[in-house]
Amino acid sequence: MDSMMMGAMRSNMMSMPDMATMDMSVMQACMDACSACEQACTVCSTQMIDCSPACMNCADMCNTMMRSMMRMQGMTPASMMAMLDACIAMCQTCMDECMQHADHSEVCKMCAQACKDCMDACMAVKNMMMATA
Repeated sequence: MDSMMMGAMRSNMMSMPDMATMDMSVMQACMDACSACEQACTVCSTQMIDCSPACMNCADMCNTMMRSMMRMQGMTPASMMAMLDACIAMCQTCMDECMQHADHSEVCKMCAQACKDCMDACMAVKNMMMATA
């Protein structure tokens, strides 16, 4: 993401109480992980019927999380934490489902890893938010 976009996001972040000190690189890493997870889940949802519902739900949640992080106006720390928790939970569900097929599906293995990476990135944002509160 270029510096102009990061500056705009930092300005948006100022509208949220107690968020002015957030590290934008952690936020960017989370948005990137959400985007990658959305893409992996979308691909996986077309490959394996067993995990398709979990993958589609996870893709939607990751997209919503990423878009919410790009427009912070109207968000509160509590609503942001709830969104992060929901994204982590959906990624966990999808990862668990895809891991059941990972031994015989490279796509499911890739999807499960993307879910893990997204959960880690969301947890990093949560941890940063708790440290600044």
